[in-house]
Amino acid sequence: MRIDEVGRVHLVESVPLLRPEERVVELMLDGWRNQQLSRNLQFSTIDRRVRCVQRFIEHSNEEPWNWTPAMVEEFSADLRSVRHVMHSTLRGYHGTLRAFCSYISNPDYGWDRVCEQLFDAYPAQVFSAWNTASHVQEYDGRASKRPYTKDELQALFEYADDEVARIGATSRKGWQAAYRDAAMMKVAYAYGLRFNELTHLQLVDFARNPHAREFGKFGVCKVRYGKAFRGSPPKPRSVLTVWRWTPPIIEDWIANGRGDPDSLDLFSSERGGLVVGSTLLRRVRRYCVDLGIPDGVDLHSFRRSYATHLLEDGWDPRFVQDQMGHEHASKACVG
Repeated sequence: MRIDEVGRVHLVESVPLLRPEERVVELMLDGWRNQQLSRNLQFSTIDRRVRCVQRFIEHSNEEPWNWTPAMVEEFSADLRSVRHVMHSTLRGYHGTLRAFCSYISNPDYGWDRVCEQLFDAYPAQVFSAWNTASHVQEYDGRASKRPYTKDELQALFEYADDEVARIGATSRKGWQAAYRDAAMMKVAYAYGLRFNELTHLQLVDFARNPHAREFGKFGVCKVRYGKAFRGSPPKPRSVLTVWRWTPPIIEDWIANGRGDPDSLDLFSSERGGLVVGSTLLRRVRRYCVDLGIPDGVDLHSFRRSYATHLLEDGWDPRFVQDQMGHEHASKACVG
């Protein structure tokens, strides 16, 4: 057997397979990889999907051509009752496994003939509407997640600045990291950025806005790593600066805290790489606990707050939608 570049299996004359079950599963996964590559999906997405299939194989202890709806229900029950995964996570697993079953059960790819010849069985689609989690509304995030209030943000930013000053006064290690994280919080809110968009910012991503010269060379933030559509590269967008306090924050960080003059990265880790989300999240959580800010806020809350506060202040909803990079206005308030 051999797999072509779009995932089709071709039966060729060869010696009998030593362990046919293991080999066919391996080839199925290789073929599915090729099929997804032909659809231009990202390598990280493909690897994550393959791991999901491998996990279901281990859980069911059966090869894909022997899967049944009962195994789906048992797997789902285990995820919800034992592992306590979120609805969106379960829906993601179901979508991945449904896609894999569609691939191996599609006659165009030839796995039905392979399984009939070797195992006297046929792969089938066992993930259907009645045994999988449905996507019945546009937003299915946790209801407990919320934006910061303006007072909470003011307190958080002031506390972050005080922490930078305190560490600097004691000459302790960690001053630059605290300074960087304080600046990252403010920039995330100032432009309504997702964390991946924030951590990929570089000095060349800022430009003047001829219609708002008061912001100088920080009138526009060019986001190059926006959330991608499935099978597409990161979606770029330009976010206009709206608050006068934003340029001084960035200028101060570049002049006094950024460090490495040979790097274009606006923010980087102590080792020169991208900042990891958990690093900033730990600091944000610690500051929130120290300030007594109620639960429900996280890194994405800076983005939620940006949209919410612009709308509260009377900005045009279409403008907010464009700033957030959303295709539909209904998403502007949820991130």
